[in-house]
Amino acid sequence: MKIKLGVLAAAMPLALITLTGCDMTDNGSDTPSAGTSTSSDAADKVEAVSSGIYDLIGVKGKTSDSRATVTECSGKDPEKYFRVLHPWSFTPASPGDLETAMQRLRAALPKHGWKIVAYGPDTSRNKNLRLTADNDAKKASVRITQMAKDNPPMLSVDVVSGCYQVPDGQQVEHF
Repeated sequence: MKIKLGVLAAAMPLALITLTGCDMTDNGSDTPSAGTSTSSDAADKVEAVSSGIYDLIGVKGKTSDSRATVTECSGKDPEKYFRVLHPWSFTPASPGDLETAMQRLRAALPKHGWKIVAYGPDTSRNKNLRLTADNDAKKASVRITQMAKDNPPMLSVDVVSGCYQVPDGQQVEHF
């Protein structure tokens, strides 16, 4: 399935700004910390988090074919610190299952360590339903947008990590 370029273009900066892992801060800092890792290992972790979220959807459908990407940590040295963003979408086999998928996620995420920090319509013309949740144990946040008026209807999912530091002697790999 192809991802709508406009959806990603709008979602990526917004995800980076708003998905900050509200409770994942260290020492009073506003930037969430996810520990030390290489870029590729951190990307694998974030994609595994995405896979776990997909498993909670519970309805048949297709996901977009997208990979995680490395981004900067706001206010941190980009040579040493990075975040991982994994944007993807889910299109249910039946458009009528879109609401079911969103409600299953809303019910299941808290049972799997996620804290829902925002739920309700966004400010778009379509008033898309949006769910934002943080998982301190996984050092990640997710924003799920129910795009019921799109053709086809879909869920837009953005999973973003906290801020990683590369191990000593390593460099941030950008992909």
